[in-house]
Amino acid sequence: QVQLVESGGGSVQAGGSLRLSCADSSGTLNQVAMGWFRQAPGKERVYVAAISYSGRGIGYGASVKGRFTISRDNVKNTLYLQMTSLKPEDTAVYYCAAKRPRTVNTYYTTGAEYDYWGQGTQVTVSS
Repeated sequence: QVQLVESGGGSVQAGGSLRLSCADSSGTLNQVAMGWFRQAPGKERVYVAAISYSGRGIGYGASVKGRFTISRDNVKNTLYLQMTSLKPEDTAVYYCAAKRPRTVNTYYTTGAEYDYWGQGTQVTVSS
């Protein structure tokens, strides 16, 4: 059974950095496109970033572009999100997601397209 596990969340001051990781603890996922989403209290889940299996397809939400970097290590079956210049409005629970894609270069920006989700990791940015 696929199990995505996020880690790396925590509390940081505005302007700081964090790196989130997401690993498939079951070891059964392969050749998947992956993405990061976040949900702040009382708000809907929103798209943060996505990456194709090949790593050649990458996309970012407008609010994080230029500050966050998504990457992956297919040998370790791990997804990363490097977050810099963090702002209080980045405070949310961050979720990773995975989907078996149409092509190795395809990535997905809509949550409904994903097949598997992690439990989330809290990121809190104080001013």
